[in-house]
Amino acid sequence: MSPIQLTRTLPADATDAALRADVLHGLARHPKTLPPKWFYDARGSELFEEITRLPEYYPTRAEREILVARASGIAAASGAQTLVELGSGSSEKTRYLLDALPALHSYVPVDVSESALRGAAETLLAERPDLSIHALIADFTDGLTLPDTPGPRLVAFLGGTIGNLLPDERAVFLKSVRSLLSPGDALLLGTDLVKDEETLVAAYDDAAGVTAAFNKNVLTVVDRELGADFDPADFDHVALWDPKREWIEMRLRARRALTVKIPELDLVVPFTAGEELRTEISAKFRKEGIRGELASAGLTLTQWWTDSADRFAVSLATAV
Repeated sequence: MSPIQLTRTLPADATDAALRADVLHGLARHPKTLPPKWFYDARGSELFEEITRLPEYYPTRAEREILVARASGIAAASGAQTLVELGSGSSEKTRYLLDALPALHSYVPVDVSESALRGAAETLLAERPDLSIHALIADFTDGLTLPDTPGPRLVAFLGGTIGNLLPDERAVFLKSVRSLLSPGDALLLGTDLVKDEETLVAAYDDAAGVTAAFNKNVLTVVDRELGADFDPADFDHVALWDPKREWIEMRLRARRALTVKIPELDLVVPFTAGEELRTEISAKFRKEGIRGELASAGLTLTQWWTDSADRFAVSLATAV
């Protein structure tokens, strides 16, 4: 059995420092914001897994449908000897690609969570003892250096996560991915597509209230990590479709005027009644828009696959 190689490029205290910076910057501005990455502590990850099984939340099922149906085509088009997965988590979706790439030499999962990387890598290695696994504890939005593995390389960024980035952030991210690619390498990208407002809003505001609990969990994280006194019950979950920007916004709306103290940051944060804190955007895409954003980063869209209801797309792009 091949050993698991684990490389840390993220300082041990980077998560704490990033949370402090994001809270200090986001809650001192107007309108107030917090990045969605802080949803995902252990409880938040459990809630998101529950969300993916809700009838209203179609993206996970739609992307899985594409990967199951098109994995062999993705493998043939990429010819990958190395699979790099950004934000790999449990590596669950990767298995469809791994099964379609029997001659794959190396798998490089990238995530900020060492425990998630170790767990996924150990499970995969038990099933595929000849696979070389080089896990990276890293923030893929903050520069990334890949290990020396055989090409062609396929960099996968799935789940529609790119939609959580603002347009300028997407441009920077795609250019950073392009810088990792050599001739013959490719990017596999999952993107949720523009559709009717009712379907979109329901996906982020389910009848059972699971997404509401997930959204409010960010307040629990700030309370626990920074000694804040947020009371999640003081806020309502809000999901809105912005037709001009073509994205969903998740917000937390203060039910009353209140003041939150965050002693770890020596910060006092006032909220007026009805004031909203934006916690996530989730941009939705059109094929030509994706083509243009990829082209601006030096990538050429070569393959485009959608699910049977045209709700979600997985695309393949190569370095120009």
